Amino acid sequence: MSTLCLGLDTSNYTTSAAVFDGEGGLNCSCLLDVPAGTLGLRQSDALFQHVKRLPGLVSQLREAGMLSGIQAVAASTRPRAVEGSYMPCFLAGEGQGRAIADVLGVPFYAVSHQQGHLAAAAWSAGALELLERPFLAWHLSGGTTELLKVTSEGHNLHCEKIGGTSDISAGQLIDRTGVLLGLAFPAGKALDALAAEQPKGERFSVKLREETFSLSGVENQVKARAERGETPADIAAFVLNTISDVVHRATLAALEQWPGLPVLCSGGVASNSRLRQVLTASCGALFAQPQYSTDNAMGVAILAHRLLEREGKG
Repeated sequence: MSTLCLGLDTSNYTTSAAVFDGEGGLNCSCLLDVPAGTLGLRQSDALFQHVKRLPGLVSQLREAGMLSGIQAVAASTRPRAVEGSYMPCFLAGEGQGRAIADVLGVPFYAVSHQQGHLAAAAWSAGALELLERPFLAWHLSGGTTELLKVTSEGHNLHCEKIGGTSDISAGQLIDRTGVLLGLAFPAGKALDALAAEQPKGERFSVKLREETFSLSGVENQVKARAERGETPADIAAFVLNTISDVVHRATLAALEQWPGLPVLCSGGVASNSRLRQVLTASCGALFAQPQYSTDNAMGVAILAHRLLEREGKG
């Protein structure tokens, strides 16, 4: 009989619940409502929406016959597994997760949103065994652009930041560009489609210091290009070409220090088609399937399964 584990994730802009049985599972999620023309939500508003929506997603799992025999529950309780990492919206998933675990009399595991992203990426790329060995990983999302050296830590993941942005994230640059161009927030998919209208396009060679770089200057260039009347497709291509180029160069710099390590890409920005083409061709990087690049609870459920196995209860 398979071991079923429930995972909950209440990130900044997505509510999700998932079940994993050791091989596969089901993820149910929905985006939060963000007013048109804005760049996000206050944490209090995000938390309120999560509290309202999470029970409905758990009901979807029940209706799909996925909740019978749940043996562990996990939730993402903070953005990253480092001291001081905190975001109120994760209280929704943690609170309901702990309550469900107590009612069922099963273990509850607290993991980070970042750890969940990496687990979901490895599983959806068909490389779950990657979690048992050291690897390099990108967490590219609306709030995070980090290059990580990842090692297994008691069936969970230890993530050491070795590079990434020193200011705004790649996701912030994409979303701010999208809103400037009149696209809906979050703007990743729409900006990707817009850039496809300009197959080549320019890029800016962002200065790289070891594996660290800044993207705030690129945002200023985007505003200047828009004021000059450049086409939306040209601006979209400029942004995505620039991000792909600097992420590529930072990856190669890391591989010089840790040659032979696999490279895994996770987070919503990792669903970008140009980035996938560049990193797949240059270093054979593994990518999450697009539906598991964006925020989801599947990785949280996968980690619950691994942690339960560690305790010999699975």
